[in-house]
Order: sequence, then structure tokens, then C-alpha cells
Amino acid sequence: MKSVKLSRRSVVAGAAAAGALAGASGASAQGAANVLRVVMHSDLRIIDPIWTTAYIVRNHGYMIYDTLFALDSKGQVQPQMVDRYTVSDDKLTYTFVLRDGLMWHDNQPVTTADIIPSIRRWAARDPLGQTVMGFIASMDAKDPKTFEIKLKEPTGLLIFALGKPSSNVPFMMPKRVAETDPQTQITEFVGSGPFMFVRDEWKPGDRAVYAKFQGYRPRSEPASGLAGGKVAKVDRVEWRVITDQQQAINALQAGEIDLIEAPSHDLLPLLKSDRNVKLHNWNVLGNQYTLRFNHTTAPFNNPKIRQAALYALNQEDFLKATIGDPEYYKVCKAMFVCGSPLETLAGMEDKLESNFAKARQLLQEAGYAREPVVLLHSTDLQVLTNLAPVAKALFERAGFVVDMQSMDWQTVVARRVKRDPPTQGGWSAMLTSWVAADILNPVMAGFFNASGDRAAFGWPNDPEIEALRARFARAGSEAEQKQIAEAVQRRVAEAPTHVHLGQWYQPGAHRSNISGWLEAPAPVFWNIEKGRGA
Repeated sequence: MKSVKLSRRSVVAGAAAAGALAGASGASAQGAANVLRVVMHSDLRIIDPIWTTAYIVRNHGYMIYDTLFALDSKGQVQPQMVDRYTVSDDKLTYTFVLRDGLMWHDNQPVTTADIIPSIRRWAARDPLGQTVMGFIASMDAKDPKTFEIKLKEPTGLLIFALGKPSSNVPFMMPKRVAETDPQTQITEFVGSGPFMFVRDEWKPGDRAVYAKFQGYRPRSEPASGLAGGKVAKVDRVEWRVITDQQQAINALQAGEIDLIEAPSHDLLPLLKSDRNVKLHNWNVLGNQYTLRFNHTTAPFNNPKIRQAALYALNQEDFLKATIGDPEYYKVCKAMFVCGSPLETLAGMEDKLESNFAKARQLLQEAGYAREPVVLLHSTDLQVLTNLAPVAKALFERAGFVVDMQSMDWQTVVARRVKRDPPTQGGWSAMLTSWVAADILNPVMAGFFNASGDRAAFGWPNDPEIEALRARFARAGSEAEQKQIAEAVQRRVAEAPTHVHLGQWYQPGAHRSNISGWLEAPAPVFWNIEKGRGA
């Protein structure tokens, strides 16, 4: 054996709930020094991090939930809720032991009875989870702290999957919550992480509030990325909603807020000139813009029409319109991120160049009947707002008919999961962005899942891509993985599941008295200290 160190239905008692709220109010009363005031990239309206891949909901998840494993600053998966685990010599049996002191926010102990349904609910929604579940023969709780996963055949993805850093993150939840149908949003928000969600103070459009959980026992290791000791050094975190970027910058400079997750790129020079403000590149891997097709309805149910879109678009126009400053963006045709081990141009050499003649030729060959492309346009997130107008202009130059419909981002998030025809409230295409850490290989990257109804919104159905993804999960070497990733990208160039529109980088901004903001694929608020002054 290789050793690596690393049925309860409880109801939240009235006294415990009152204590949690009293603690939150007490933290507020202690003064601003113990309260971190933050402006996030979006308003928090959906709060089930398994039900949606929206990053604001993932960020909320990291506030209140914990994970079995986590990615450190070097990109290595480390134990988090797990204390130690063993792997059998045939690599088919994994035995995990939870660490001591894990408690839910209702002061009940975390047990393996909670862990197994949490894994199952996450895996039902997540592309990497779905793939890994195909390898799993059984998951069993041996005792309250020990659980076992047996595989049908070896895969190197299990531990990586349990430490997946971004949407969807395998957050652990109490059994009664985790047993909620994966297609239904949860209604109770009890985690075991360093902060508690103060639901009574949650006001969509205004603020979300989190109070330090006094019962959280951090790991002894220093914080590193998403791993290590999650030490809450403030008593309260308030996510303030300020949709106007200039107003948010003014509030930061005036000391009315402490931190902005994603300040507008065109305002960064103003922040650079303020000695009381510092910029912080918390996500060093960056992000990738993406256009997603709805494969279930015309016109993008035709692969040749999707390929026409791939020829019509180019990355530079999108990056200039959204980011502007080349210091913060990179033209990159590699779907698995430039600078990563799986970087390749395979299949993309002549694509993404706005070759309108080629795009029009493909539309003619496909018999395009001028069905309108219902293009969802997000209006309230600065880093997304200009994407849809650029797509509309390029599509129309290629011969597409475009109906661009404008709405706030949360409405886009709600609408993109609808399968109604575009004429009845559905959609044809939408644009979003992925954290690079989410798209480093074809199994973990959600938009490569081509399993039809089980795939992410857009629902592509491509058995060839699915066969390649299954081969990747079984690959025995990095060379084999790279070869398969190239094959996946070539297939996507022929029958696109989505279009990648370049890499970009987003520094955050904070007052100079704030320290400890970690570099990680998601913005996290443990380890942050708020000093005097500034």
C-alpha cells in the first residue's frame, strides 16, 4: 500500500442559528477594522455552486464550503478536509481518512455520510466528475471518518477531480443538503468552511454578508493557493454591489471599500497613480473568452454553420474591445491555454482570422436559411459587455442574421440553461469567460463535454469527442495526453462545441492596508488581514 500524509438528519437548532447571527452582528459592532468590504465582479443571486458554473457562485462556495483536496500555488493537489489516504498496489482502491475537528456551521460533525452524497451530486453536474464516475465501481463509508472509493480500472484523474479548483468545485455539504436532486437548487446553505453565510442579511442588488465561523479548525500548513490553512483574519466580509465601475473606484480611493475583485481595465491607470491603492494579480494563469453555441436548435445545430462562425471570428477584435491594453491580453489559438503543457495550434492554423469569404462559402454549403442567431448580450459586467456587439458585427459581415438581446449577467445565467426555441425565450449563442485553471485539458474543460443532455448548457452531442475524452482519462503518459488533446482540438475545429476568443488577465485592487490576498484560480478571503491606516 502506498501511504500519503496529507445518517444523520440534523436540524439547525434555534439557539445555534441565533448564535451565528449574534456573532455576525457582534463582528459588525467591533468596527470597520474587523470588516472586509469588497466589490465583486457580479451580484450574487444564485447561491448553489453545484447547480451553476457562474464564477460569482463559485466564489460564494469558497466562502462557506470546504473541499476534500485543493490546488496549491504550484498547481499541486494537496489534502484539505482529508488527513491522509492510501492507494492499493493495483491502483483500484483508494481509502481516505478525514481530518479531526471538521464541523458544519450548525455545530454538527462532518462525517463520511455527508461526503459520499456530496461527491455524487457534484459529479452529476460537472464534466470531470461525470468522467471520473465512469471509472468508479463503488463508494462506501467505512466509519464516520473513513471512506473508500473502488475503481473499475485505473485512472490518474480521481485525486485531481476531488481537488478541482474551479467551476464546478466539489464542495462538501451536509447529507440532507447533498441529497438534493442535482437538477434542483439547494435551499439550505450550511457549510464547514471558514465563513458562514448570513442569509438574513443577503439582499440581491445590495450585499451578501459572511461571518467568521469560530468552529473552523484550519490545517496547520501555511495558506498556499486554495490549499493549506484557511485562517479567517477578519470577523466579517461584506460583498457590496456597486455596478458603476467609476463609482466603485471612487469608493476604493475614498476608503469606503477595501477591495475590488475586477476593476475595469480602462481605469487601472488611475489606480496605479494612487499611493493608497495596490494592484494584485491574484489569478496568474489568466482567463479565456469563449463563445458558446446552442447545439439543439437552428442555426447552430449544423456543424458546418458552427465552423463558419469559427472562420468569421477573430480574437484581436474581442480583446481590444474588452481589455484594450495589450499588457493584459494575449491572442492565443490554443484551446487548452498558451503556456500550458497541452498548448497546440492543431486544426486552428487557418481559423479565427475573420475569413468572411470562407465563412460565407460554408454557410452556402450548409444551406443556411437565414435563421436569426439569438445572441445573448450581458450588459453589467465590464469584461463581458463589449463581447456580444463584436460578435454581432463579425457574424453579420459573414452573412449571419443576428438578433442581439441585451440583459444583465444574472439573467444570461438563468436563460442559458433554457432549452426553449430561440423564438420562445431560448437562445442561439452566448459569450462568457473561463478561468484558465478550468480549461487545461479536455476532460476538465466543461465546454468539451459532448454528451448531449448530460453536457453543459449548449448540449453538444459528438461521440467522437466523447471517445477522445475517455481515452484521455485512461492515458498513461504526458506524451499520450498531448497527442489526444491535439486530436480533440482538431475535431473541435471541424465540428465546434465552442469558440475560444483569446486570453486575458485581470488584476484586483485593494487599499494599501490590506495584506495576505492569495494567488489562486478564485478570489478567496481567508488569510487577508486589514491593518490600520490607508
